[in-house]
Amino acid sequence: MDSPSAVTDDASDQHGCPEEAPFQKEGQHVRALTPEEAEKLHKDHSTVPDFKQWKLEKEAQRNWDLFYKRNSVNFFKDRHWTTREFEELKACRTQNPLCDPERCRVFQCDLTRDDLLEHVPPDSVDVATLIFVLSAIHPDKMQHVLENIYKVLKSGGCALFRDYGLYDHAMLRFKPGNKLGENFYVRQDGTRSYFFTEDHLGRLFTAAGYEQVTNEYVLRQTVNKKEGLCVPRVFLQSKFRKPHDRS
Repeated sequence: MDSPSAVTDDASDQHGCPEEAPFQKEGQHVRALTPEEAEKLHKDHSTVPDFKQWKLEKEAQRNWDLFYKRNSVNFFKDRHWTTREFEELKACRTQNPLCDPERCRVFQCDLTRDDLLEHVPPDSVDVATLIFVLSAIHPDKMQHVLENIYKVLKSGGCALFRDYGLYDHAMLRFKPGNKLGENFYVRQDGTRSYFFTEDHLGRLFTAAGYEQVTNEYVLRQTVNKKEGLCVPRVFLQSKFRKPHDRS
């Protein structure tokens, strides 16, 4: 399993999910790098050898399993931002008469290999969330994941996306020797992370058949007053819709 993912998974930022800072700015423009940051990225052009990359892909499920074994549920914090940012999810936090436990089904699924139709009827899902999920999946498999989800969405159903954006602080923290490819890096524990541009993400979704509703960068700052640090965070937040059946 490439990432801790299912159709409604909420896999948060591995480095602390820094949602403490208040909302700052949304827009279509990528964050401007400082001269020092630009020089650092320019110099980091070598990539991890092919054999090691193959090994990381083969051991992806194991590495994520070890991550959750180490962190359990203590890593995740309820920031309450999902219902603020995605109105489609507000009903999930209130008493919903349609939420019948006997109609709910929990299952584990590898979106890169398993067919969702084995668990979920076609054209039956109103909303699917991809929150800090797609970045953990190898770029070569992202298209398949989106097509997999597309099959179970209703006509007019939405895929809600939030993940790392290009030039996020987590990307700039990587040292030389951790680069797997363009905007794709490996952490010390073997888990991996991709950093999206809005243009690339839009192409991925539209190629899978979705219509773009919103797709923009969210810029924040995480402030650590104790250590006197203020670091830029960049996320990409988007909504894509399965087109309405016009037949």
